[in-house]
Amino acid sequence: MKVIKTTGVMEPRKTTPCCAVGLQLRTSCVSPSSFRTGHIPGNTSLISSSHEPQEKVSIHFVTHRNLAAMTQGCLKCLKYTMCVANFLCFMSGVAVMGFGVYLMVNFKLTALTPSLANFNLANMLLISGIIISCLSFLGFLGALKENRCLLLTFFLVLFFLLLVELTAACLLLLYEQDIAKWVERDLNDGLKQAKGKHPDEYRSEWDLVQKTFDCCGVHNVSDWGDNVPDSCCFQDCIDSQMRQYRSTGCLDKIRSWFEENFLNTGISVIILCIIEVLGMCFAMTLFCHISRSGLGYKL
Repeated sequence: MKVIKTTGVMEPRKTTPCCAVGLQLRTSCVSPSSFRTGHIPGNTSLISSSHEPQEKVSIHFVTHRNLAAMTQGCLKCLKYTMCVANFLCFMSGVAVMGFGVYLMVNFKLTALTPSLANFNLANMLLISGIIISCLSFLGFLGALKENRCLLLTFFLVLFFLLLVELTAACLLLLYEQDIAKWVERDLNDGLKQAKGKHPDEYRSEWDLVQKTFDCCGVHNVSDWGDNVPDSCCFQDCIDSQMRQYRSTGCLDKIRSWFEENFLNTGISVIILCIIEVLGMCFAMTLFCHISRSGLGYKL
């Protein structure tokens, strides 16, 4: 076996520190001692390519976390505000329902408008109290449990009621004269029934209206004929010869009462519509948040 001898010296492989991971140099080559001492000669500068992105990511993460916490806090405040508001509305509905039951037991008020015997004031208050109580309980439970189905139902029912109220208000304004004629005709029919065979069943309601509005009959005292009730008298009621009766009819008194309280009635209706719109906005905001986050009960 022959051994081949080689002459010459193998030159060491040159490495450039420019390949350092995460470092960028403005020159093509820097000595290794410069890295050990931290001094780079000339205009060469060492720039870190990893610190700045990390700082940006951390700042963005902290900002996003603070924003998420703020959003959660606002939504919790909205949730519990909706719960409290619906609870107050529920108690108001129960009170209205109780007042309607009291009127049904003591004063049915069916003798005044015979054609609307089933839609008298007592029944309307009872129905309104039931609707308010059920709707408030629906909104309270939907907000508390974060149930999308209940919140959506609450929104749709409120929207439907708002449309009904606006439609009724427009119809009352458009057909004001026709409604006034219909009320006058119905009051005359009710007065005829009060003068009929069983006056005691109907006269108590007329006595209540005549004493409350300080009136007598539909137009005046002559509507009662010879059978004038004691509620029409306001002076010397003991002596039948010296009695003095109220001269103003109940129709004019009721019309004047509505005209005097028209502004208060309009303000009340506007406040009610604003409350309904706010309830719709709260319900839809919670519904959208629950849908995006995937929280709460599913549909």
